[in-house]
Amino acid sequence: MKEQLIKAMQRNQFLNMMYMAKDGNMSKRRIKIIKIVGNSFQAYCFTRQAKRTFMIDSVLAVVPVIPKEREIVC
Repeated sequence: MKEQLIKAMQRNQFLNMMYMAKDGNMSKRRIKIIKIVGNSFQAYCFTRQAKRTFMIDSVLAVVPVIPKEREIVC
């Protein structure tokens, strides 16, 4: 998982992330990773509209957000 997060940070990608909080609640977040330190990382969370710190071990899944290209049909 850490390798995926490092690649996303290097590529400046937005991610959709499934995360399990300490209390056991799961949440879906859209994030952009700012930095990775040890077993945690700091990211801007678009869901909460704030910088947040996440534990790598609590990340259940990440999927890169692929921007949709809009095509004009004449």
